[in-house]
Amino acid sequence: MANANPVRFGTDGWRALMGEEFTFANVRACARAAAEHFAAAGGRGRHLVVGYDTRFLSDEFALAVARVLAGAGFAVQLADRPAPTPALSYRIVETGAAGGLIVTSSHNPFRWNGIKVKPHYGGSASPEIVADIEARVPAILADPARVRLAPADSDAIARFDPVAGYLDGLARQVDLPRIRSAGLRVAVDPMYGAGAGLLPALLDGGATRVEEIHAERNPLFPGLHAPEPIAANLDALLALVAGGGFDAGVANDGDADRVGLVDGGGAYVDQMRVFALLVHYLLDARGLRGAVVKSITATAMVRLLAERHGQPCIETPVGFKHIGPAMLRADALVGGEESGGYGFRGHLPERDGILAALLLLDAMALGGKGPRELLDDVFALTGPHFYRRLDLELAPGANAAAGAALDAASPREFAGLPVTGVDTTDGWRFLFKDGWLLFRLSGTEPLLRVYAELRDEAKIAPVMAAARALALAALAPAPAGSARP
Repeated sequence: MANANPVRFGTDGWRALMGEEFTFANVRACARAAAEHFAAAGGRGRHLVVGYDTRFLSDEFALAVARVLAGAGFAVQLADRPAPTPALSYRIVETGAAGGLIVTSSHNPFRWNGIKVKPHYGGSASPEIVADIEARVPAILADPARVRLAPADSDAIARFDPVAGYLDGLARQVDLPRIRSAGLRVAVDPMYGAGAGLLPALLDGGATRVEEIHAERNPLFPGLHAPEPIAANLDALLALVAGGGFDAGVANDGDADRVGLVDGGGAYVDQMRVFALLVHYLLDARGLRGAVVKSITATAMVRLLAERHGQPCIETPVGFKHIGPAMLRADALVGGEESGGYGFRGHLPERDGILAALLLLDAMALGGKGPRELLDDVFALTGPHFYRRLDLELAPGANAAAGAALDAASPREFAGLPVTGVDTTDGWRFLFKDGWLLFRLSGTEPLLRVYAELRDEAKIAPVMAAARALALAALAPAPAGSARP
């Protein structure tokens, strides 16, 4: 049976399968609900920003959104090309918009699309904002006449370049001349996404050389399960860097708010270690000070680094809808999560994969070291930490049953490691003496994600095997699918 309300927001945005719940009718209803929200929140008299990524029909969905917002009485600035989500968030802040809507499904597989809603501060919409938007949708769908469409060529819809101002903003956040003159050799994989061409444009004109792959627009994301910058999707980048001649490789997801890193030997550097590298660079190499905000799925290494410099470390549930507001409240230096999304003070309380990539390259330029050597510096302070993630596919609609099954499970140990505590702030996190294991249901897909970080590398594989066995046993007889790499 169809969901009574097809518009449901996850950790960052509404995402759904195109042709099923992600349809023009539902997109228009979502846009109308957002317009009503912004009007009720005092947004009348201020414009709204609309942008989109490189997915199939994203430009057409974005035009539909713009026509609905204009039909609701708002002036609309509509991007004239695909652009990174952080570029559009930057536009919201730069121009004093009431907020914005971005048509993107970020890192999801090609059949998915979605909408991210951004308030006036450019960050992820809070749970209260998305709940208000969701609550308005059913009545709008029941009365389609409430959705009024302005003409596509309406004077209320103005096209704009979503990149120029954003690139100027990035140049104020990082020492681009230092990176350009460092003589680095960098491979870049935008994963057919909205970040294509930006890093080469920013770093052109000096001794540093950038080689980009997968820079063309291809909504099928060929060769990738999904445009997510994790090792399983980066075969081409890993092989390119491993072939020699590069100091590092960087990748961005479909809407360029996440980053992936490859060291000069062609080995993937997981997101936990990237977060630790960034925190160490900001606190130690740059000598900056401020709180560090981390999701519960992010590495313990950043807490150790923050404590070493006498700075607080604030922990939140998963998602920048929690991390961003915590950054604003604490005037935090940096915020990050396990997925490879990191935000920085003075820029946006939101993930920016392009800026994160630039800061990683600046760490290399400033230290005269590659990622592997920079990690050695981190490990000298925190000790090595080892991380794994596993995604278990569920049958559509099975997330609620999976949650009930995990609520009922009470394991006392995993692969011989005694459980010392349980945290259910966001999912089911089992604490060990020297690490943790977390089960968490996706907010946008029928997936159960399993994460672990331990100090003992030899324990990672058996702990993950025990976790997978527990999950599959708890889910039986509900269909659980196979593990996704």
